[in-house]
Amino acid sequence: MASTVLQFDDVSVVRDGSTILDSIDWTVTDDQRWAVLGPNGAGKTTLLQMAAAAMHPSSGTVHVLGEQLGKVDVFELRPMIGFASTTMARRIPANETVLDSVLTAAYSVTGRWREEYETIDERRANRVLSEWGLEGFADRRFGSLSDGEQKRVQIARAVMTDPELLLLDEPAASLDLGAREELVGLLGGYAASQASPAIVMVTHHVEEIPTGFTHALLLAAGKIVAAGPFAEALTSETLTETFGLPIELTEQNGRFSARATR
Repeated sequence: MASTVLQFDDVSVVRDGSTILDSIDWTVTDDQRWAVLGPNGAGKTTLLQMAAAAMHPSSGTVHVLGEQLGKVDVFELRPMIGFASTTMARRIPANETVLDSVLTAAYSVTGRWREEYETIDERRANRVLSEWGLEGFADRRFGSLSDGEQKRVQIARAVMTDPELLLLDEPAASLDLGAREELVGLLGGYAASQASPAIVMVTHHVEEIPTGFTHALLLAAGKIVAAGPFAEALTSETLTETFGLPIELTEQNGRFSARATR
């Protein structure tokens, strides 16, 4: 039986008098893989920050891995959450080796200093690098990598600790077509594995949704437009309502594409 890893109950976030999220009710179980879509300013990043136990709601309750934000030590909770984002990538020193960029996730730090790592940690890090198409990259410097390679290092770091929840903030942003398709393919294989954790991925484009994903959450102006399995929540009609212009959605072999019809 699936267990709940995220639960938002009547969650709102207000900053400087502006409502960023408004009365969000949302549940994620460990067998689900969610794509979160919406225009700029819809509240996607704020939603992900709360899921990462990095932000508290203004009202309502958020439970992450069974623990309520505000009533749990988030420093004990965060190691169980894998989080890959551009913001996290900026914290990785450019001269850090790829191996250390991933290995330091074991201590939830960026930039190796004087921590001691066990052989099992190094083996795990090398195995994860291989799984994300980074064989032979261990001694490369993070700053010397292409955007696509850096994105894969970020995800490898996020899964290094075998998290119970994986959060991805626009993992394919800025990538060229080849790098995007390589990454989406790797994510699709990972998402399809029953051994993988629940996944929540924020994206701007339906073309970036990998196969193996199961659910969609559509946000507009801080409110939920649709949430649920793809067949219900990811349609031409829901995308049209979310983005405010007529959009036609098509699906082929588990991949989506969308275009405006005017």
